Amino acid sequence: MNQIHFALQVFAALAVVLVATTVCGRLAMLVKQPRVVGEMVAGVLLGPALLGAVAPGVQAQLFPADVKNTLYVLSTIGLTFYMFLVGSSLDHGLTAGSNARKASVLAISGIVPTFLLGAGAAVVFYDSLSPEGTSMWVFMLFIGGALSITAFPMLARILQERGIANTPIGGLTLVAAAIDDAAAWAFLALIIAVGASGSPAGALKTIAGAAIFAVLMLTVGRKWLAKLGERAERDGKLSRDMVAVILFIVLLAGWYTDYIGVFSVFGGFITGLAMPNSKVVRRELDTKLTDLNSILLLPVFFAFSGLNTRVDGFGSGGALWFQLAAMMLVAFVGKYVGCGLVVRAQGYSWRYASAVGGLMNARGLMILIFINIGLAYDLVTPEMFAILVAVAIVTTAAAMPIYRASLPDHLEAQASLKSPEPVR
Repeated sequence: MNQIHFALQVFAALAVVLVATTVCGRLAMLVKQPRVVGEMVAGVLLGPALLGAVAPGVQAQLFPADVKNTLYVLSTIGLTFYMFLVGSSLDHGLTAGSNARKASVLAISGIVPTFLLGAGAAVVFYDSLSPEGTSMWVFMLFIGGALSITAFPMLARILQERGIANTPIGGLTLVAAAIDDAAAWAFLALIIAVGASGSPAGALKTIAGAAIFAVLMLTVGRKWLAKLGERAERDGKLSRDMVAVILFIVLLAGWYTDYIGVFSVFGGFITGLAMPNSKVVRRELDTKLTDLNSILLLPVFFAFSGLNTRVDGFGSGGALWFQLAAMMLVAFVGKYVGCGLVVRAQGYSWRYASAVGGLMNARGLMILIFINIGLAYDLVTPEMFAILVAVAIVTTAAAMPIYRASLPDHLEAQASLKSPEPVR
């Protein structure tokens, strides 16, 4: 009977999460925002920000500790497969030639200034917002890394919806965001290894384990998976057994990377990168995995993030508003100015530069994954976690308004030109 009661609690929690994220996602789309913005807001509203403040008894009934633990497991599975789909969706051809060189410069221009500004802010707020026992260097690395993220999957969806994903400016931004995210996950693995291992030897073991996994998966694993891709191309589909093999590999990779201390999303992402560059495989994975993952499991992650987001420090007389404003400014300026100046230097107009700067500021789901991992490893306090959640929502919500203001519809059409357009 206890198990039946627990199952009923989990089903109720999942139903509430599904309704809240679906409704808020739809409302976000009505005001011309990406669906993910509404889903992020829904997660926060299910936490102390609204439901916990208005009806604390209801929230406690819906999300007791054991249900939260179950939601954590479900969200971790969802994130692992989400990052697998992100990695598998990357077009290997986009990373070649002059476009890759320009995109690499753009990615670095967004990462370096934002990282330095974020690390500087971490030094200022170290005494008040760092977890007890965390070194200043680890705190600096974590905050700088978190703010340096760009939401590649969301950016890809925006560019596709606008019809400019395959244009020079769209392709440049998309590849830069992909490089940005890949660097962020490698960086997070390093931070966790250093910050959570407890000893230099433990950190070295974790880093070595992650490096060996990545090398083997991207060499031997990629060659083996290429055979699966060839078979899928011949058959025109992925069979049930082939899908089972892929799921097994993703789960095993997630288990291994979690076991060595770099979190399961790293294993999912690297496995995705090793997948063959096959249209059939991508179509089949998208058809078979994306809907369940994006409609049910990822919203569970948003809810879990919201339940961990404490807003008491933002109340009347709250002490966190200054820190929030500082972090918001650091996050925005680093990406917008750094990326915008590089795009301008590459021959595009100031309007294009501003549009790219705004898009590269969209952190979306990626920063939430980053900071949730940090919270799990005690690399960030609940107060700083709440600040970074707010940064994630605001910078993501600001991306499209900045883009539209920079490139109105009559100018956006010129993005299809083969060369930089000297729009004033």
